[in-house]
Amino acid sequence: MEILTRLGIALAIALGGVLFYWAATKLRLSLLRRRANSGGHFGGLELVPGVPAILYFTTPDCAPCRTVQGPAIEELREQLEERLQVIKIDASEHLALADYWGVLSVPTTFIIDAEGRPRHVNNGVTPAVRLRQQLREFAGLVDLAEDKPLATVPEKQQAFRVQRG
Repeated sequence: MEILTRLGIALAIALGGVLFYWAATKLRLSLLRRRANSGGHFGGLELVPGVPAILYFTTPDCAPCRTVQGPAIEELREQLEERLQVIKIDASEHLALADYWGVLSVPTTFIIDAEGRPRHVNNGVTPAVRLRQQLREFAGLVDLAEDKPLATVPEKQQAFRVQRG
């Protein structure tokens, strides 16, 4: 009987952790959406109006960012061209921006809809298949091609736009 009690306590703690993580993520997105609705500039980011975006936080020493996340995002960038803006941020250089967005680990990606509202956050590596599905669901890119295998894409130098001031 004691083992069942311990198992129940362990499951309750695990469930509590999952619920806390889910609530914290929803709260973070809600706060970011409120800032967007009040004309906020997202800590200095310049977003092209009317174009959905992937905001991608990385660091130079992040191996999963270079080997998995970067190629997945580059694949989507090539597929969607000007219908998607990709903003790559070096979180180690732009600590205030990473803090503004609540980034605790890299890679972290945000899906931002055409109205400039953050709609979804991914903590950790997110495959191109999942990003494609999220762009269809949250950013309104319903004509996005069905999921294809990840092509090997050479990593390119990507610029980011941060307002200085």
